[in-house]
Amino acid sequence: METSLNHIFTTMDQFDPVKYSSTRNFIDGSVSQLSPYISRGVISTKQVFQFLLDKGYGFSEMEKFVQELAWRDYWQNIWVEKCDLIDGDFKSAQVGVLNYSVPSFLLDNSSSIEAIDQATKSFYDSGYIHNHVRMYIASIVCNVGKYHWKNPAKWMYYHLLDGDWASNSLSWQWVCGTNSSKLYYANQENINKYCRSSQKETFLDIDYEKFASLEVPQELLKSANLDLQTPLPKVSDPLIIKSGPIFIYNYYNLDPDWYTSIDGNRVLLLEPSIFEKYPISQNSIDFMLGLSQNIDNIQIFVGSFEQLLMQANGNEIIYKEHPLNSHYKGSKMERDWMFDVKGYYPSFFKFWNKAKKEFLKR
Repeated sequence: METSLNHIFTTMDQFDPVKYSSTRNFIDGSVSQLSPYISRGVISTKQVFQFLLDKGYGFSEMEKFVQELAWRDYWQNIWVEKCDLIDGDFKSAQVGVLNYSVPSFLLDNSSSIEAIDQATKSFYDSGYIHNHVRMYIASIVCNVGKYHWKNPAKWMYYHLLDGDWASNSLSWQWVCGTNSSKLYYANQENINKYCRSSQKETFLDIDYEKFASLEVPQELLKSANLDLQTPLPKVSDPLIIKSGPIFIYNYYNLDPDWYTSIDGNRVLLLEPSIFEKYPISQNSIDFMLGLSQNIDNIQIFVGSFEQLLMQANGNEIIYKEHPLNSHYKGSKMERDWMFDVKGYYPSFFKFWNKAKKEFLKR
């Protein structure tokens, strides 16, 4: 995927949020293609929102897209407030679990649902799956195949270029009922409509009331164990100059405009312990490193924060707030959020209604 700033801002400029509102659920719909850059912190939800306002779009005509941006901030706020609690069943235990590994169809594209198999096959190369298809996959895996959500969610996060653990984890849990009041199902008719397919006589070609009594289909019984390893780059230790602060970047902060007016050391910190807990693929590593080249004089350090601190020679440490940074020491800077609404809200729409009121009062 393209990593140049010129491409990113051209993509943002060409995006039509009005068309998005009417076509976003279709696999060939008008989506923004900005999520990988938002997830990596190159641009923020606030920046995208303001860019569209500056182009003259009214809030009401792009509300659906702004709402989708707000979902990202909502998930991140939950991660900030609840920390590692999002790594397990969040509100209630997943019901009916029969398997804690992953279904083999995720690895060999053998679900027998053509639209899903095409999506998983291309996923390994592109690092992208349409959001609607992500929901389909999670529903098939958890609610039809009776797999626990955690390992399949880690599989998806591993390959996603827009991997955001809060969004990924809590969305899977929204589908399987551990972060919602009911299970999400999609039948073949629904998949055919939004994936532009016409397949029939599959295990999903049923009415919705039959899902509750559906036995696990033969195609979903075969499982596999995951062995997700992060191929961190081999690099030399950075050369720290004493005359300026150390600005720490990481997988969630690759902002090329961050404190550019101040000279200092700019270090992309890749901590093995983080990537052991939340592993990512070679494609994701390459994408991150490509984006990091938009930051002047960036150096890469593979090791713990404590190891980097030993090389700091007393330099001031400056970093952006994030749940994975709670062990950093130094000057913590706030991230850009679209709205001032913070904290934990048990439902998105409680969060959204307060955020919307805040904007409309401006």
